Amino acid sequence: MKIKISLLIIAAFLLGSNIRAQEEKPPFLKYQNSKWVDSIMENLTPNERIAQLIMVAAYSNRGPEHKQEILKLIREQKIGGLIFFQGDARTQVNLMNDYQLVSEVPLLGAIDAEWGLGMRLDNTISYPFQMALGAIQNDSLIYELGQEVARQIKRSGLHLNFAPVVDVNNNPDNPVINFRSFGENKENVSRKGIAYMQGMQDANLLTTAKHFPGHGDTDTDSHYALPQINHAFNRLDSLEMHPFKKLIDAGIGGVMVAHLDIPALDSTGVPSTLSKPIITGILKERLGFEGLIVTDAMNMKGVTEGNEPGVVDKDAILAGNDLLEFTEDVPKAIAEIRKAINQGLITQAEIDKRVRKLLAVKQWVGLDQYKAIPLKNIDEEITTLEAEWLNRKLVEASLTVLRNENDILPVKELEKVKIASVSFGAKKESVFQESLSLYTDVKHFQVGMGAKTSEVKKIFEELKTFDLIIAGIHDDSRFPRNTIKFSNAVQNLMGEIFEEQNSIVAYFKNPYSLDKLKGVENASGLILTYQDNDISQELAAQLIFGGVGANGQLPVSVGKKFKSGEGLEVEGGLRLKYTRPEDAGMNSETLYNGIDSLMQQAMDMKAIPGGQILVARKGKVVFHKAYGLHDYSDTVKVKKTDLYDLASVTKVSSALPALMKLADEGKFNLDAGIDTYLPYFRNSNKAGVPFREILAHQARFKPWIPYWKNTLRKNGSYRWNTFKKDSSARYPVKVSENLWLHRKYQKKMFRAIKKSELEKEAKYKYSGLAFYLLPDIVENITGEDFRSYINENFYDKLGATTLTYKPLEEFNSDRIVPTEHDYFFRHKPIHGMVHDEGAVMMGGISANAGLFSTANDLAKLMQMYLNMGEYAGVRYIEEDTFKEWTKAQFPENDNHRGLGFDKPYLEYKGESSNTAKDASKASFGHTGFTGIMAWMDPEEDLLYLFLSNRVLPSRSNTRLYALNTRTNIQQVLYDAIEK
Repeated sequence: MKIKISLLIIAAFLLGSNIRAQEEKPPFLKYQNSKWVDSIMENLTPNERIAQLIMVAAYSNRGPEHKQEILKLIREQKIGGLIFFQGDARTQVNLMNDYQLVSEVPLLGAIDAEWGLGMRLDNTISYPFQMALGAIQNDSLIYELGQEVARQIKRSGLHLNFAPVVDVNNNPDNPVINFRSFGENKENVSRKGIAYMQGMQDANLLTTAKHFPGHGDTDTDSHYALPQINHAFNRLDSLEMHPFKKLIDAGIGGVMVAHLDIPALDSTGVPSTLSKPIITGILKERLGFEGLIVTDAMNMKGVTEGNEPGVVDKDAILAGNDLLEFTEDVPKAIAEIRKAINQGLITQAEIDKRVRKLLAVKQWVGLDQYKAIPLKNIDEEITTLEAEWLNRKLVEASLTVLRNENDILPVKELEKVKIASVSFGAKKESVFQESLSLYTDVKHFQVGMGAKTSEVKKIFEELKTFDLIIAGIHDDSRFPRNTIKFSNAVQNLMGEIFEEQNSIVAYFKNPYSLDKLKGVENASGLILTYQDNDISQELAAQLIFGGVGANGQLPVSVGKKFKSGEGLEVEGGLRLKYTRPEDAGMNSETLYNGIDSLMQQAMDMKAIPGGQILVARKGKVVFHKAYGLHDYSDTVKVKKTDLYDLASVTKVSSALPALMKLADEGKFNLDAGIDTYLPYFRNSNKAGVPFREILAHQARFKPWIPYWKNTLRKNGSYRWNTFKKDSSARYPVKVSENLWLHRKYQKKMFRAIKKSELEKEAKYKYSGLAFYLLPDIVENITGEDFRSYINENFYDKLGATTLTYKPLEEFNSDRIVPTEHDYFFRHKPIHGMVHDEGAVMMGGISANAGLFSTANDLAKLMQMYLNMGEYAGVRYIEEDTFKEWTKAQFPENDNHRGLGFDKPYLEYKGESSNTAKDASKASFGHTGFTGIMAWMDPEEDLLYLFLSNRVLPSRSNTRLYALNTRTNIQQVLYDAIEK
């Protein structure tokens, strides 16, 4: 005993210098002597006061027996609080309401929610682990996280979060803190801890900094044994305790004490949880902390080994703790503490002071005005759209680039690079790979963790044929452990890729494990996401192609490969970003609910069997969804990767950009006549008609010519020189499986256009005739094949790999949505071939119709338009040219059209208008006969795509027009814009 007392005296002497007072007091202290606290104290017996200092474990995923155990402790022992573990929010609230009902003093409810409720409760959000947060450079995001986590915890019926972790993790092999820490830099840990704490406490949720005096430099898990830290006092004071000092000065309400053996602070060998020199001598007296001191869980081996339940709780109180977490034997703990009072080891007055502190916390969190927590809409109110959006922002802000040789990030010049991706550790195509495919054509491979040498060699040989390998290295655990479990064969494959090929690595694992992966530092690009989930995979893919940027900084050092603080800045916004509506100033609820209900109405009314909707604002895709079925009669669901017949949207998507480019090059003149580029029109009634009038649909051209009807005899059979059932050199043009058109019939179609009569007045009248001719004009000017020209100059560069003519040449039919059941020409369902009769007779390649695409790939071209001719740093069309072509050309003649592009009517005509009421006069786009709409509004930087096959079962189905679905959805977009 004399030795122990001497040691305590020495420790007190050593630590007596630099005594400090807490600068910002914990917010609840003002209530310690309030009327409410006085009234509670007056009615508590001495043992009930002790019980207020005890918090037991509760679960919402256990049966009625567990509930009865808790109720018994509340009724008989009068415990002060509960810490909830696994379960779900609804059950937890229901239980907490029942527990509060029988408790004479309102219970303090706590939870370990370091990364949000998802740490403990099912179907709630897990935010990034603290190591990922440590990479974020914008601490206001951490504050915002604190606010949101507090809101969710309070909605789940609780009042105290055992967070943040402010241990400085300076041991890569730490098994218990590690990714739960903000990192190894004490200042970064302090800043992040303060921001997180202040966010929660400003929302009236009490927090605790843990695990005092610092659990970061251990290789033992205190859940299973007592770790020992053998650093000198000066090191502990200047490093491990530094963040605790900062948070104490910033006004944190609580501190949790760890189970650690720290000889430099207490040479007796007792766990820090039971150490008076550490808790009273350092935390209270030296650091001046006046807030709530909480033990780490009292069921952990680090404190229970060699210590009897109840007795160990008494020792924790004698050491200076205010609140006992996870007491295992409540009656014995109360009895032992009462015995200690009777023995004079602690006074009743000291116990009362701590009880008042705890009651003050209860008043501060509102328990003096306790009301039962409502169950209605609890799940929706916890996991809100805003809460999910915050999660996405945090993951994006944490992305860290450690290698970017030759500015490989973001990938540029898509048309010049053949790309493969390999997901290491994935059993099927990963979300990462699906997200890569949003940007361009990528060949995907998966390699399991235990793949054998023969399998690996086969894949490596195939990978050699690619210009760029994108490797996703995945985890096999919910938690990012510091381990590498890939077989030697797989690791060798990785090493060969990193060493021998142009490669980008997205690392979805604990950064410490990078040190165990040979050669990863040789990759041309290296991205850290810190953990493996859908959001991190999506955003890593977007970073690779420039949809998002990165400015995260590594919060820990990785052996000799990378140092803490490293991180290269990569600018985003190069290509489309896939994100939440709030990122672009739009309201998710308005957007989602409005579009969903209108699409459901259209499908219920059989206006369309399904469709795709894509909405982008400010270069950010905020809505991208597939609905319904391919056909009313089948069960094939529409996917976002399915292709639709674009019909007349082809007019603004094929020859039109080519002509604008040629105009920029001085090779095409809008005011030249059609005969300038097609000499065989010189002797026609169309000679001299300028393209400005033709493209504005004011050239007096007939709307259309039923070319297919001219192939029929009076008896309904085909003329001998038109169609045959089989293909041949003379009949090479495929119209359907058993219908092949004569090779010279296109000339007859052109002659029909040439000889067609002109309308009497030069006023607006929509005509598709000239668009059959435009591919020939482009070929005459460029000397190149039309299809090759637009692919090379537009689609390939944009990465719009599904934007194509004759899709069956490249895609399986199950990816192509069928269009009409043609009962009058081809006499069969149309699937994979252009719906328009004239276009199919042109071999499927026309500027009138013929293009197929997903909404996603069409969006790339349309976004280039919305950007006035620029996309991903490439100028396709001059801005002045684009502005000229997208303005109304002849408004004085009551013509609202641009050059090729449709424009809003000069005056809004209600439901009969071609656009939503709020669409600006600067907006432009086009619609398609099959149920397509593509529209852009530069004033709102807004892009809207509607893809469907409304012509099923036949073109007589006009319900889509009657419902006005397309423009009603367009109005929803404007309604969703935050004013």
